[in-house]
Amino acid sequence: MHTALTIAGSDPSGGAGLQADLKTFHQHGVYGMAVVTLITVQNTKSVTRVDVLDAELVRQQVEAVLTDIPPNAIKTGALGNAAVINAVADALRGSKAPLVVDPVMISKHGHALLAADAQSALINKLLPITTLLTPNTHEARALLGREINTLEHAEAAARELVSRGPKAVLVKGGHLDGAEAIDVLFAAGQLTHFRAPRIETKHTHGTGCTYASAIAAGLALGKPLAEAIAAAKNWLTSALRTAPGLGAGIGPVNHLAR
Repeated sequence: MHTALTIAGSDPSGGAGLQADLKTFHQHGVYGMAVVTLITVQNTKSVTRVDVLDAELVRQQVEAVLTDIPPNAIKTGALGNAAVINAVADALRGSKAPLVVDPVMISKHGHALLAADAQSALINKLLPITTLLTPNTHEARALLGREINTLEHAEAAARELVSRGPKAVLVKGGHLDGAEAIDVLFAAGQLTHFRAPRIETKHTHGTGCTYASAIAAGLALGKPLAEAIAAAKNWLTSALRTAPGLGAGIGPVNHLAR
């Protein structure tokens, strides 16, 4: 039995956060475990409240899992604040499992999910132990402090972010223009593009969580990084294409996609 751990916030509507992560793990044949970092009040229409859990409580959750069922891969999502980031980084420091970090900073509805003063903790404590960082262009812009509007910008961002500590960086191109959604991986000194047709849909809630979790599931199954990313992108494209249309706002993708 292959196992994966998500360390993320809760989305009661099930489209994002640890609920999306667990569904994704299960769909890929991986036993999922979850550490809760924050509680949100949200649905497909809005986020109205975010309560970050006590950092020591988060640390104890992580250690409870690591000391009993060591995961084959770990994924982090919304961490909330610097104290939680520091606690998670400290708890994970001895783990040998590949770590996929989705630097969740803002919800699809524009609500902040990471405190403004937490960015330095993310860069200084979490990125140095990260196997793969998966920012979208907005998150990469926040981390680097410059606009990312083209594929060339995304390539340069991936290169620069690797210099901040992670072994590899995948800059997602969903927010760029073009008929294709092109993600840029920089790993081991090489750039690789992952392409998929752009799906015209408003139902994109939780795509970042779902994509990162699918990659983590692939790593848990023993796939090489590029293979795990390619498989995850193909699956996410199918999940977007077959989105069930739930909710009155930005609905979830289809986590039951084959």
